[in-house]
Amino acid sequence: MLKVGLTGGIGAGKSEVSRLLVEHGAVLIDADRIAREVVAPGTPGLAAVVDAFGEEVLTADGTLDRPKLGSIVFADPDRLAVLNSIVHPLVGARSRELEEAASADSVVVHDVPLLTENGLAKLYDLVIVVDASTDTQLDRLVWLRGMTESDARARMAAQATREQRREIADVVIDNDVPLEDLRRRVRDVWADLERRAREGGEQ
Repeated sequence: MLKVGLTGGIGAGKSEVSRLLVEHGAVLIDADRIAREVVAPGTPGLAAVVDAFGEEVLTADGTLDRPKLGSIVFADPDRLAVLNSIVHPLVGARSRELEEAASADSVVVHDVPLLTENGLAKLYDLVIVVDASTDTQLDRLVWLRGMTESDARARMAAQATREQRREIADVVIDNDVPLEDLRRRVRDVWADLERRAREGGEQ
């Protein structure tokens, strides 16, 4: 099994890269998706979030109001740290369960937005960073996701810098390119991942 950490700044296009890797045969463990699962209604995770932030972070039907919670934590590093201390251990435990269920010859890609920030590079055989310019990130967040520019900038500022991510990267995928160029790059990266998996994860 080859354990790959995949990360990138918000709006860099990491989700598109993970989708392409899955098309090639990767087993994807998506930390964002798991983070939603562990705070679903009725979970201990949601109860802990409500204890920390109050019932104002719930919608009328009792689910987590993610935009409301996001507006609180991304403007306050201390509050973000509280949220992370609740959610990250739960995500880690579930991720390990999914990894253990994968076959021995799999390329397992862990899609982890905060891999750099949380010092997780050492957990993986290889780290892939999806990189895009700040202007590209901002443009995608405002025009494709409908964020205000101020909210987009706050979320970008709460993450590691491009330089910090590139420092931990074994592979950088430039996503300031047309989709067809991205497809070719991911295809080449996948061929290398398969080779490494055959060789037991050696770089």
